[in-house]
Amino acid sequence: MSGTYVLAIGVTESTSISVGALGNLEFAADAYAYVGSAFGPGGFSRVDRHRELAVGNRETRHWHIDYLLGHPAAHLESAITFPDADRECELARSLPGESVSGFGASDCNCEAHLLAAPDAAAIRETAVDAGGVLDG
Repeated sequence: MSGTYVLAIGVTESTSISVGALGNLEFAADAYAYVGSAFGPGGFSRVDRHRELAVGNRETRHWHIDYLLGHPAAHLESAITFPDADRECELARSLPGESVSGFGASDCNCEAHLLAAPDAAAIRETAVDAGGVLDG
């Protein structure tokens, strides 16, 4: 199955993380919403890959979000999927929070696909209200 997904991420302490070509970015201890798409081979197995990276069972970083999820101060709180729906940019504009400039939006015209959000519950609630399915 493929589609769009939202990751609710918690960062437990303020930290600076080197994020590939974006360089060093400052992340406050906060909740973050990341919006991604999984239309390639494997579909939503990409979400499982993100989970593995977040718990230290994977090292390779391919996307901006991998640098955040792979940091010890970050943890994946939940994933919300939108099966068979191409809603990445729409959700990045409509979820609560402030854009982290340039993060995760290298293949579109959005400001960012990572948002510093009020809290993980607000991310989940808004995404589910928009038609998403809480995944695990």
